[in-house]
Amino acid sequence: MTDYEVQPVRVEADEQLDGPRAWCHVMYGLHALSAASGILSSATIIGAFVFGWPSIIAVIINYVTRDRVRDTWLATHWRWQLRSFWFAALWLLVAGLLVITLIGIPAAFMVIVGTGLWVLYRVIRGWLALLDRRAMPLPTA
Repeated sequence: MTDYEVQPVRVEADEQLDGPRAWCHVMYGLHALSAASGILSSATIIGAFVFGWPSIIAVIINYVTRDRVRDTWLATHWRWQLRSFWFAALWLLVAGLLVITLIGIPAAFMVIVGTGLWVLYRVIRGWLALLDRRAMPLPTA
């Protein structure tokens, strides 16, 4: 038994979601750009994801446009992206607190690497599901 459920796609209203779906692609692209800059630069994936302008712009777009997708299958993607961003920020804070203790530096390094891989997974999985027009699983209430 899982704690997640996948929302069914309502096909009859799918044509009305072309604009929001395009915005969702833009947001995934911005998040991917931030993550890629973390891979290709001296920054970490999680640092570039949380503090990079592309991801910050994606989060702003997400909050501004999420009312347009309320009660549709795309709302799961909006929530997936927001949860990815805010959980990454939380784990970055945890890593920062571990670094302060000095003894926790190896653990902080593991948290940073693990969260960076988790961010890549979330961006890739979400974007692939969007391409297939599938909803993302959400925790059940």
